[in-house]
Amino acid sequence: MATSKSHEFDSKTVTLARYAKALSHPARIAILETLAERASCICGEIVEVLPLAQSTVSQHLKELQSAGLITGEIEGVTSCYCLNPKAIKDIETLFPTLLKKLKRGTPKKQCC
Repeated sequence: MATSKSHEFDSKTVTLARYAKALSHPARIAILETLAERASCICGEIVEVLPLAQSTVSQHLKELQSAGLITGEIEGVTSCYCLNPKAIKDIETLFPTLLKKLKRGTPKKQCC
């Protein structure tokens, strides 16, 4: 069985990879955009906006919450989710830093 070697990398790289993985599905991006528009949201309202079943939306919310991009509370049958301001700030810093590094290393001419 393969084991994760993520502990071998610095915390910023691991955090960036965690966010990138969470952002790798269009439904999750749509959920984040919906939360940004409303400042907070109840799960049922998210389901109304997306062309997905409630159970599928719940799985995507779980992934976003696990990555730290959103926070959420469950009160009875109601779920309320919000963007995590610290995570949004991290994304604002980490992704541009990566893009600058990639741009510096991009060959001037076509490589292959």
